[in-house]
Amino acid sequence: MGNVIIGQSGGPTAVINSSLAGAIKAAKERGVPKIYGMHHGIEGFMKQDFIDIDDYLFDLNDLSLLKRTPSAFLGSCRYKLPEIEGHEPYYEQMFRIMDEWDIEYFLYNGGNDSMDTIMKMSRYARENGKKQKFMGIPKTIDNDLAVTDHTPGYGSAAKFIATTMKEIICDNESFGANDPKICIVEIMGRNAGWLTAASALAHDSEGSGPDLIYLPEIDFDEEKFLTNVRDLLKTKTSIVIAVSEGVHFADGKMVCEVGNENAFVDAFGHKQLSGCCKVLQKMIAKEFNIGSRAVEFSILQRSATHLASRTDVDEAYNAGYTACEAAISGETGKMITLHVQQREPYIVSYEATDIDKIANVEKKMPLEWITKDGTYVTEDFIRYVKPLVIGSLTPYYAGGLPKHMSLKHKRR
Repeated sequence: MGNVIIGQSGGPTAVINSSLAGAIKAAKERGVPKIYGMHHGIEGFMKQDFIDIDDYLFDLNDLSLLKRTPSAFLGSCRYKLPEIEGHEPYYEQMFRIMDEWDIEYFLYNGGNDSMDTIMKMSRYARENGKKQKFMGIPKTIDNDLAVTDHTPGYGSAAKFIATTMKEIICDNESFGANDPKICIVEIMGRNAGWLTAASALAHDSEGSGPDLIYLPEIDFDEEKFLTNVRDLLKTKTSIVIAVSEGVHFADGKMVCEVGNENAFVDAFGHKQLSGCCKVLQKMIAKEFNIGSRAVEFSILQRSATHLASRTDVDEAYNAGYTACEAAISGETGKMITLHVQQREPYIVSYEATDIDKIANVEKKMPLEWITKDGTYVTEDFIRYVKPLVIGSLTPYYAGGLPKHMSLKHKRR
């Protein structure tokens, strides 16, 4: 039996380290000689910048703290592998590295672009008679991976969004009729509105949810937006609006690009989206004489491990465990997918699905889960998301603050 190597890629989540913990547990139970971590994903792999997991874990009890640690413990990256054709020497070098370190099982924890890495490497291995096995572990708060019902990371982000939205609404409603307020809250979501839709969970028996929800699946119309706000102001002194960072006009131009044409572009060609809420705030300020505020959740929604969903933590752990088990059992070129058998009571199962069905395929919000006027979500979506935010994982505290693991604190 060869060694295992694990990498984390893309934007972190509140539970990405739970998947790492699950994979480590499975590897330990199966007697894998060595477990390595890629320091900063595939970029670290190519530099042979490897982390010996045993240097940080005395025993499996340490996995409990790892599950409570935010961000990517091993370090992440955004790096796109070149196409195989024309870059064969590059791939040969990757496999020489694996042979040198006796790595037989390659696990990569990430989102859509990361699954592209698994697809390319497993394809090269298959076509060139390589022994290594490649498995993808799903991870993304965006919830946009195909086939799987949902992705680890989404439930915790949804819980943070709904919780914080409730608190913002309470704050906004504290001002009376003599001081009306409008608050626009920008939530992550480039092309898919799953995260912003979760803000609707703030609507419960204790209070109102957001008044309007705008998702990238529906073209944004400035005139209709201002009309909706004007209508709300006839009966309300507190208005809270949830908007996806990726909302766009009918011509495809991003709302956040209004007055900001020089957005950063990453290795996968993705523009850095930010500032949509400020654009909408300016629209409101121009149209109405009323106090307004723009709030960006930004990276808070993916790093709030102190507010992680227990359901999400457990599923992330199980996905990592199952991926490692599958690789050691001989499966390759697949990603672990989650399948909900029933939502109440909640029952979920895990399968290894061919990576070709997943890589570079984006799953958006079903249009039937968006109201006809495009400004809210339906009860079907609420039934879908509710089980994913259930439960919590109490942090370990030191000095009144949550305690985390860090690569800075090497055990040996």
